[in-house]
Amino acid sequence: MTDEWSLGAADGELCLATGVRGRAAKMGHRLTIAMTRWHATVSWAGSEPATVELVVETDSFEVLRGEGGVKGLSGPEKALVRSNALKSLDAGRFPEIRFSTRAIEKAGDGYRLTGRLEVRGKSRDHVIDLRTEDLGDAWRMSTESTVRQTDYGIKPYSLLMGSVQVADDVSVTFTATHRKDG
Repeated sequence: MTDEWSLGAADGELCLATGVRGRAAKMGHRLTIAMTRWHATVSWAGSEPATVELVVETDSFEVLRGEGGVKGLSGPEKALVRSNALKSLDAGRFPEIRFSTRAIEKAGDGYRLTGRLEVRGKSRDHVIDLRTEDLGDAWRMSTESTVRQTDYGIKPYSLLMGSVQVADDVSVTFTATHRKDG
């Protein structure tokens, strides 16, 4: 087995899903957002993963769709959502979002990754349960995790004097496939 795997957006996807809250939540959209530029490195010790690092370019934010709301999300509205999010994330000052493991344990159908997640210059402990699936000629890795915006100093976007707010919890999903060595 190779000593290191390198994965990027061509190997899978990294998506965010937001919710809506507030008195007028029915007017808001539940968003699906793709982070289109990311790179993950997995270092190996024998046949077991030893370290994992994921680096995401903060400005690689692309709004895929918005569900709910009074009407569909138009192209200009998607651009406005992107602009507001990049301001909230202070993407100019903090161009990367980073996750680095401190420990990896075998768990059920994959691994438990314990490490630090850094968003907007704030770093906190974060645990990810990564599922692995043997596809024969490749491995599929997937996870879903929740990140609370306020834990990283991000004020969830709101409008109409707080009547419509992006929910504090954001669901992060990751799926990637890596071919086995010949």
